[in-house]
Amino acid sequence: MKKGRYIRQSSTQQSNLRQLYKAHPDETLFVDIISGSIPFGDRPAGKKLIEAIEANTINYVSFHDISRAGRDTINVLQTLKFLFDKGVVVKVDNLGLESMINNKPNPIFNLIITVLSEINSLEKTTLLERQKEGIAAAKRKNPDTYKGRVLGTVDTEDEILSKHKRTVKAMKANPTLSLRQIAKLASDSDYKVSANTVKKVKGIMEKENNI
Repeated sequence: MKKGRYIRQSSTQQSNLRQLYKAHPDETLFVDIISGSIPFGDRPAGKKLIEAIEANTINYVSFHDISRAGRDTINVLQTLKFLFDKGVVVKVDNLGLESMINNKPNPIFNLIITVLSEINSLEKTTLLERQKEGIAAAKRKNPDTYKGRVLGTVDTEDEILSKHKRTVKAMKANPTLSLRQIAKLASDSDYKVSANTVKKVKGIMEKENNI
C-alpha cells in the first residue's frame, strides 16, 4: 500500500504537525491549513493529494474523521467517489472503518459516511443560522455602533496580529508562560482575550518566526 494521510486545520499548529509526522512515519502527509468551507479539490494539499493519486503514488488515504474530506455532504461524497473510482482505499480513523473489504466496497462504510456527512452539514447550517440571528439581534440593539464581521469572511494573519497587539507583546515578553497565563496577562477592562485566541496568535507568530 502507498499510504497517504489528509489533514485539514483551520489554524497553524506547528507542534501538532510535528507530532503527526512522528505518529505516522509510513504515511505521506497532505496538510491544509484552510477553512473547511473550501471544497476539497480547491485546497492546496487536496490538489496535491489528487495529483498523487492520479500519478498512482498513493492508493490508500486516511482521514481522522470524515468532515476533513469536504465542505458538506455533497462535497464529501464527491471526494469519496473520486477515490473509489481510482481504486483508492479510504480509512476513517475515528470510525475504525475502511471503504473496501477484500477488494469489494464496504456497504456499512458507505451508509455510515452518508449519514455522518449529512449530520455534519446540518450542524454547520444550524450554527450559521444562529450566527445570523445573533448578528441581527446585535444590530437591532445597537444599530449605530454595531460593527460585525461580514458573514463568511475570515481575518488574515496580519489582521489577527494587528487586532491582538497586546497579546503579541505579552507573548514576546513572556514566552514560557502558558496560554491561559498569557491571556490573563494581556487582558484588561477594555481588551479581553481567550486562551484559544492566544493559541491562534502563537501559531501565526511561530510560523513567521517571531518567537
